[in-house]
Amino acid sequence: MAELGHQVLGMDSDVDKVHALNSARAPFFEQGLDDLLAKHTATGRLRFTASYAEAADFGDTHFLAVGTPQLHGEQAYDLSHLFNAVTQLAPCLNRPALIVGKSTVPVGTAARITDLLHATAPAGQAVRVAWNPEFLRESFAIRDTLNPDRIVVGLHPSGGADETLLRTIYAALLDRGTPFIVTDLVTSELVKTAANAFLATKISFINAMAEVCEAAGANVHQLAFALSHDVRIGPAGMQPGLGFGGGCLPKDIRGFMVRAGELGAGQALSFLREVDAINTRRRSRMVDLAREQCGGTLKGKRIAVWGAAFKPNTDDVRDSPALAVAQTLHQMGANVTVYDPMALDNARKLYPQLDYANDATAAVEGAALLLHLTEWPEFSQLDPHHLSGRVASPQVIDGRGTLDPVHWREAGWTYRSLGHS
Repeated sequence: MAELGHQVLGMDSDVDKVHALNSARAPFFEQGLDDLLAKHTATGRLRFTASYAEAADFGDTHFLAVGTPQLHGEQAYDLSHLFNAVTQLAPCLNRPALIVGKSTVPVGTAARITDLLHATAPAGQAVRVAWNPEFLRESFAIRDTLNPDRIVVGLHPSGGADETLLRTIYAALLDRGTPFIVTDLVTSELVKTAANAFLATKISFINAMAEVCEAAGANVHQLAFALSHDVRIGPAGMQPGLGFGGGCLPKDIRGFMVRAGELGAGQALSFLREVDAINTRRRSRMVDLAREQCGGTLKGKRIAVWGAAFKPNTDDVRDSPALAVAQTLHQMGANVTVYDPMALDNARKLYPQLDYANDATAAVEGAALLLHLTEWPEFSQLDPHHLSGRVASPQVIDGRGTLDPVHWREAGWTYRSLGHS
């Protein structure tokens, strides 16, 4: 918003995080974010506070960007952080304001927030609610924010003035031709969860084809390439491999199923259970392949794992397929050493029982098997000839399909990948 020309006050209840942000240090890694923070905190256009009262006094429009994780031990969304934020902000709203939700939520949440604000904010009915879901990809978040493929806004039936305000806020993007889609509140809530459900389904579809390819002796990478030329299918999300993870797709398809069941439409999303199951099976299949390559047992075997983040160009290890595999191998008796360019600190906090290396070459030292589980560009650029002399056995399983099999085999490695017999 600061980059779009607005005066912005960010609010967070974590005082340490606020201090770091005001010092232009993001609490997580996202490409270009520290530079953007430095640019706008230096001018005073962007600053941060831990005070709800200050935020309420400052803002005419308040964007709610609060996390909605999966409930511990359940599949539904945990909305406690979101409603806690609204509950604390509401008593400070003494004048008309627009509250714009960006969090991913089960359908019907906007209506509940509207009722809560009208009941507890001093400004009452003068506090309005809109929903404006985000479609940001981790590691591409700035690009997706400043060059979105669409802006979706959900409004109350009487929200004409709110539409005008949001068009003004996003004017710089609309001037570039970004589509501005106006819906009702419940449809806007569904757009994000439906989009993530579709993306998860597409990824699991090609991974289901990988299972068939392994059984039939086919090559799933060639299959995906051929399918991608159909304009109705396309190449996006058609990369077979270890499957999806992170803080969005897994919990969103599960939360979507729960909410559909509450609405009496559970059968409509029953297919998402298989989508989830296919994704989980990719991790199990990688463990099975590792055991095969190690002669049927993992006990005492030294295994190198390249990758800890759930995807490249992020330090996010939430529901990381790479770490899930590494932990399973550890539990089966293997000595596992993990390397990741950005996510080592977060991985150590989550899985302190694993071993970690400070570079990719050190990770493979003495290894009986190398697993490539997060497709960081640096891994595909490493010379397998240089690594051959460092391992106990030159064996690699490519869980992401981005290593060059010809190059690795020429260097004397036994190369295997998911979805290719």
